[in-house]
Amino acid sequence: METLKTIKTKHAVRQFSDEPVPEDVIRLIVDSGRRSQSSKNSQPWYFIVIQDRARLEALSKTGTYAGHVAGAAFAVVLVGTQHSDWNSFDLGQASSYLQLAAWDLGVGSCIATLHNEAAAREVLGLPDDTGLFLAISFGYPAKDWTPNKGGRRPLDEVIKWETW
Repeated sequence: METLKTIKTKHAVRQFSDEPVPEDVIRLIVDSGRRSQSSKNSQPWYFIVIQDRARLEALSKTGTYAGHVAGAAFAVVLVGTQHSDWNSFDLGQASSYLQLAAWDLGVGSCIATLHNEAAAREVLGLPDDTGLFLAISFGYPAKDWTPNKGGRRPLDEVIKWETW
């Protein structure tokens, strides 16, 4: 898939098939996140890959809208190297790269905010000096999955030239 086509066709997938995602595909996806840009090349991240069904289920219960994590083939939790907001932009970049690479490989994804941070940290065994950013569920879309056709606002509605 070409980059622009990947961007135009990417949708959030919350319903996954039972088909496992091969390790080499998982590694390609995570490597794409690792290659994303970061401020001063600081690379302030760790990626926790979770495939264990019980751990996925437990993690899904730590976010208000994270139920899709339980049905994923795997999830990636993005963890900052510090417990601060300064690296959230870099982690957001990594999140985008992970999801676009996955979609290019035919793997769907969806972001999950882990609202109960203490519970999520316990599930993950995170050290205190790290920042929990978010989780992303991944898997091949379920056979009956259909993308939300809500779409995006028209470009001319959101673009301004030179000034407001």
